[in-house]
Amino acid sequence: MSGPAPAHTRGWWQDAVVYQVYPRSFADGAGDGVGDLAGLLTRLPYIASLGVDGIWLTPFQPSPQVDQGYDVSDYCGVDPLFGTMAQFDALLDAAHALGLRLFLDVVPNHCSSEHPLFRAAAAAGPGSPERALFHFADGPDGDTPPNNWQSVFGGPAWSRVDSASDTDQQWYLHLFSPQQPDWNWRNPAVGDYFEDVLRFWFDRGVDGLRIDVAHALFKAEGLPDSASSTAVVDGLRSNPQVSDQEEVHGVYRRWRRLAASYSSERVLVGEVNLDPHRAARYTRHDEMHQAFAFSFAKLGWDATAWVAVGTELEAARREHGAPPTWALENHDIVRSATRFGGGDRGTLRARAGLLAILGLPGGAYIYQGQELTLPEVEVPLEARVDPMWTRGGVSRDGARVPLPWTVALENTFGFSLAGAAEPWLPAPEAWGLHSVEAQEADDASTLHLVRTALALRRRLTEKEVLSPGDGGTWHVEHGLLVCERSDRFLVAVAMGDTPARLPDGDVVLASSSLTAEGLLPPDAAAWVLVRDT
Repeated sequence: MSGPAPAHTRGWWQDAVVYQVYPRSFADGAGDGVGDLAGLLTRLPYIASLGVDGIWLTPFQPSPQVDQGYDVSDYCGVDPLFGTMAQFDALLDAAHALGLRLFLDVVPNHCSSEHPLFRAAAAAGPGSPERALFHFADGPDGDTPPNNWQSVFGGPAWSRVDSASDTDQQWYLHLFSPQQPDWNWRNPAVGDYFEDVLRFWFDRGVDGLRIDVAHALFKAEGLPDSASSTAVVDGLRSNPQVSDQEEVHGVYRRWRRLAASYSSERVLVGEVNLDPHRAARYTRHDEMHQAFAFSFAKLGWDATAWVAVGTELEAARREHGAPPTWALENHDIVRSATRFGGGDRGTLRARAGLLAILGLPGGAYIYQGQELTLPEVEVPLEARVDPMWTRGGVSRDGARVPLPWTVALENTFGFSLAGAAEPWLPAPEAWGLHSVEAQEADDASTLHLVRTALALRRRLTEKEVLSPGDGGTWHVEHGLLVCERSDRFLVAVAMGDTPARLPDGDVVLASSSLTAEGLLPPDAAAWVLVRDT
């Protein structure tokens, strides 16, 4: 049985800052209204200018795009919608030349119903080895699914096989849309298949992989009913039969051995939407390198909640050795400027929150547009395409609206680099006010704050003021949230309604100017170097 090591081997990833690119919405090089690899390659110097250590690229592999690429039909290719493998290779080379590491998404829980192996399974019939790669099962009668499991996207997690045979009454499992059948990880052939997928990308020079729905690969033996037949919510936590099965850790031990076999170790980052102590088990010394701190990512503007979760994450770090991986935004959740209250105050809070996570101990992820404090967009109903929305859930489209690069509307605020096709999601009329161009011209913008913060973070690390091995001690005093990262550095966030007095020390960076009395104004964050006493 694997357990925690006394300490992890120190690696660059432990305090790295990674920029998440959602290709459909980053930059459109072909002029067809959809972001692509050509557009990303053109805009790559912008990402490098931020001072981040790497890029996480969400799926661009061949896919019918039912779930915007998370329904993969070929794990080792490039969808023509985004470009070619030659363009990917050029992107990888350019990223490395700029000092950026490149992470890709791998989606091992499910594939597309158009994947050749699933199509073969559907055609092969009950009891075939082809069907054993997935979860095919008989129901108790012709109209009832095998169990009461519910899909994340709403409705039953089972669909009938589309078969030419009148006698084939089997169902197949899909925790997401019916077009995303789940792999059967209890079949060793599935593990062998995915090892080949990892080798393909690692051999090509990719620096790491972000693992989608990493905690859900194994389902409970025998596929028993869940205690709840309501919709699966909050990262599958409401159905323990499909989440956090013990066998899943063997997969990541195998993958870690593969990652470590390369001269430059490849990095594994898990989407593990569990409470901090359960999620931290996935980052034991012989499993994944990082797991996103999901309990933190969805917090509102609440100092008590931040302290509670931060303290839990620190306890998990002490138990298992890996530091937290901080994020406040991604392509699946409401943007923080809106989640934190909206309007001018929400923007101030989002700016403060971003500065805060960049100062916390561990790695951090910035979602594209977060450095511009973009708000969530209310996408018109007729323009929404998210399958979660179309099946009766919430829409994630508002966090995926294409980036504004220019102030002027021309070519949709600079999103299209060639032509002026309508973008795949519409942008608001005032979108250009948040643009890169507008913020480049404003020294007080969030864009400039992020560049300053990342440069300072690097200098403080070089001077050993900050260390990848730092912990965090959290508390609240008089409306001021404080995380003491070491005896020399702390992060403070004013989460009350009045200015807050900072601990003694030198403020080296703040998201808003201090008051005349030297107080931190509400909805602001500061980095403080503690004075020797």
